[in-house]
Amino acid sequence: MHGGAHKLNNTLGQALLARYMGKERLIAETGAGQHGCATAIAGAAMGLSVDVYMGKKDVERQKMNVYRMQLLGAKVIPVESGSMTLKDATNEALRDWAESVEYTHYLLGSVVGPHPFPTIVRDFQRVIGRETKIQILEKEGKLPDSVVACAGGGSNAIGIFYEFLDDPDVTLHAIEAGGRGTDKPGKDGSVEHSASLSIGEDGVLHGAMSKLLQDGYGQIFETHSIAPGLDYPGVGPELASLVEGGRVLARTADDRETLQAFHTLSEVEGIIPALESAHAIAYVVKHADELGDVVIVNLSGRGDKDVETISKMESMGEGLP
Repeated sequence: MHGGAHKLNNTLGQALLARYMGKERLIAETGAGQHGCATAIAGAAMGLSVDVYMGKKDVERQKMNVYRMQLLGAKVIPVESGSMTLKDATNEALRDWAESVEYTHYLLGSVVGPHPFPTIVRDFQRVIGRETKIQILEKEGKLPDSVVACAGGGSNAIGIFYEFLDDPDVTLHAIEAGGRGTDKPGKDGSVEHSASLSIGEDGVLHGAMSKLLQDGYGQIFETHSIAPGLDYPGVGPELASLVEGGRVLARTADDRETLQAFHTLSEVEGIIPALESAHAIAYVVKHADELGDVVIVNLSGRGDKDVETISKMESMGEGLP
């Protein structure tokens, strides 16, 4: 898929919607840069101008995607407030949209934010689950025992899960960023992970009630993940509801396990995964015996964008598998 991730499913659909509404400009938020690139691609294809908000921290660790966005004609706007990551980029995009809604469409990238964005993004990403279901029945003659996907905001997860929700024999696993450890309590306004589905509490962020990483006063913690696209203190409200109701199981993979999985898939399959997707790979490698005979892993993005960052980390002796 053009752009290197599942994001184009959604950006093409929303860009068509923006043109239908007579909007001249697209804005977007991005963490790993994949959604920003997909928005830039859609904007170029539809003749719409594109501005992308990206946390300054993510601009530094995803330089290649920043250049790709600029090459595609988009303007990248670094955000220096808060933790300078995805949460803060979303804040700025929402502020922009509130001031320019007459001619701007906010092309939100995940199943978060105010209604109807979680529904819009889910419906454009459902193509993943529809095609997966057709292909697994053709190849195996039966449905999978398990479907596994990484979960930040949750667009790739709900995209592949949705078509299997009414199949009770298919277990659905949403894998969050365990970071440096989920057992470390929040302090000084931060936590060492991004596992909002696993240990978050009900709260409101960006216009929706969901599971959030927050203190007793509802103030949002700064989060951590080796994967910029998972470095977010909340998750889509529908995914949170599915976890609360027991239909989706929320699990975690930590930074070290994810780096090991990044290397494993590259060496064994010749596929370099995005660090976000590598969380799902890490969980499957560790729990393969528990997942059944037929397991689908949603590889939501490729890892070209992460190679330079990982190479620098490992040359400095950090996070070696």
